[in-house]
Amino acid sequence: VAKLKNTLTGDTLTGGKDIQLPAPEPMPPVISFAISPKSKNDEDKIHEAVRKILEEDTGLQLNRNEETKQTVLSGRGLVHIEVTAEKIQRKFNVGMDIETPKVAYRETFKKKIRVQGKHKKQSGGHGQYGDCWIVLEPLPKGSGFEFVDKIVGGVIPKNYIPAVEAGVREASTAGILAGFPCVDFRVTVDFGSYHSVDSSEMAFKMAGTLAFKKAAVDAKAVLLEPVMKIAVKVPEDSTGDIMGDLNSRRGRVLGMDTEDDKQIINALAPMAEILRYAPDLSSMTGGRGTFTMEFEQYDEVPGDMAKKVIERVNAEKEENK
Repeated sequence: VAKLKNTLTGDTLTGGKDIQLPAPEPMPPVISFAISPKSKNDEDKIHEAVRKILEEDTGLQLNRNEETKQTVLSGRGLVHIEVTAEKIQRKFNVGMDIETPKVAYRETFKKKIRVQGKHKKQSGGHGQYGDCWIVLEPLPKGSGFEFVDKIVGGVIPKNYIPAVEAGVREASTAGILAGFPCVDFRVTVDFGSYHSVDSSEMAFKMAGTLAFKKAAVDAKAVLLEPVMKIAVKVPEDSTGDIMGDLNSRRGRVLGMDTEDDKQIINALAPMAEILRYAPDLSSMTGGRGTFTMEFEQYDEVPGDMAKKVIERVNAEKEENK
C-alpha cells in the first residue's frame, strides 16, 4: 500500500469492512531527557520534527516543564532516545542536545511567624501607602497554599485584601532559598492600616510581597524534593542487589510481590536519585529488569544535600544572567 497520507502508527487497515480493533497499549516511558536544539535558530524546527516523530513512535512522550523551562522527551530507554535524536538529525537536519532533566523542587516552612509589611513612598503629590500584618505558618504535607482574611474594624478596606493575597502569592512562587515555589503554608492577614488618598491596590500588593519576604527569612525555610513510587520487576536472583541499590539511592522499600517467576519490589525514592535508573537497572540485571514509577509526594531534602542543591541552582542562575 503506497502513499497513505492520513495513516498513523496504531491504525487498522481493512478491506472496506467497518472493523474497530482496540488501539495497542504503548509501553510507558521509563526515562526522560531534556532536549534542546544545537542552534537557537532551530527552536521551531525541532518541535515540529519531534511532533512528526511522535506520530510514528507512540512509545515517546513530549512535555514542556514550565517550572524548569525545559522540553522533556520520555522514552523506553537511553538507546530509544539516542536513536530518536539521530533520526531527527538525519530526516530533518536538526541537531539536538540531550541532557538529564532538572528536578522540580519546592520550598516550605517549619516555623510560625508574624511580621509587618509596609510600603510607603512619598515623592511629591500623590504617594503610595500600604500596610499589613501577616501570620505565616506551616501546613501539613500536600495542603498547598491558604490565605485567610481576619481583618476587623476596616483597618484595611475589603477591596485591598485581594491585593495583599496577590502580593503574597507572587512572592511565594519565586521562593526564598533557590527560586522554587513555596507550598504547604497558610498566610493570615490580621491587621494593618491605610491612607485615604495614597493607598491603592498596587501599594497593598507591594505590602503583601514585603511581608511575605520578611516572614520567609525567619520561618525556617526548607527545600522539598519530589519522591516517586517505584515498582521494580526483576528475577529473584537480582532481588538483593536491587534492594541494596535502592537503599543507596535514599530509597525506602515498602514491600515485595511475586508475579510469575519475577519479584516486584515496591519502594519510594527521590526523583533526583533515579533520573538515570533505566540504564542502571538494565546493567544490574543483564537487561532482565523493568520498572514503572509515578509521583507520590514531596519530602524534605536532608540538610547537607539541600545546601548543595541550593548552591548549585543559585550558581546556575548567576551564570545565566
